[in-house]
Amino acid sequence: ARKKAGDKGGKKIFFRTENASERLSFADEVYDITYSNLAFMELGNPIENLREMARVTAPGGQVAITLPLTGSWTEFFDIFRDVLTKKDRYEILKDIEIYEEENLFTPEAVVELFKKAGIKKVQYETDRFELLFKSAREFFFAPVIEYGPLREWKAIIKDPQEMKDLFVDIKDAIDTMFTGLVFPVTVHAGCFIGTKPLEEEFELLEEDDLEIFVDEEE
Repeated sequence: ARKKAGDKGGKKIFFRTENASERLSFADEVYDITYSNLAFMELGNPIENLREMARVTAPGGQVAITLPLTGSWTEFFDIFRDVLTKKDRYEILKDIEIYEEENLFTPEAVVELFKKAGIKKVQYETDRFELLFKSAREFFFAPVIEYGPLREWKAIIKDPQEMKDLFVDIKDAIDTMFTGLVFPVTVHAGCFIGTKPLEEEFELLEEDDLEIFVDEEE
């Protein structure tokens, strides 16, 4: 991406590794487009992240994110569940369900997050594809996994030693089941783009919110 930016890098296009939930290090209403690629769900509260991205975006500018949606990583979670079932760790199975509900959204749910963050005119595209891995090691050390959801997957298991033991079992299960084959992992990806309202549109939104508030009080 830096190479493609060319002479615009550092002048018109800026790359940062920052956590939006801890406030971005930019002034208000600076950028025409604010974009998060595959990092959105690892950064904390999604609505607050979107609001922070909107804060640094100029009125009329765009906020865009890419993220895996519900239906992603199913092959990994199937093996995860199988390992837990064999060890009678049913409470962790419930934690996996909670994780999926809180971290893998439907497209409609993501659109609602944008709206709650005050970002309008949301459009999106989705695509479903497979990533292929020659081994469990290649899977776990792929950047999209290692620097993506792997930390959160491990955090599902509260005890550090048990986590290590279970992930060794998961690794062995993948390599045993896919000996001489590739390990296919489904990704249901989404790209969402919304527009930060202009100032006059913000005023209308605030008036609408006030009317709703008064109705609720009455």
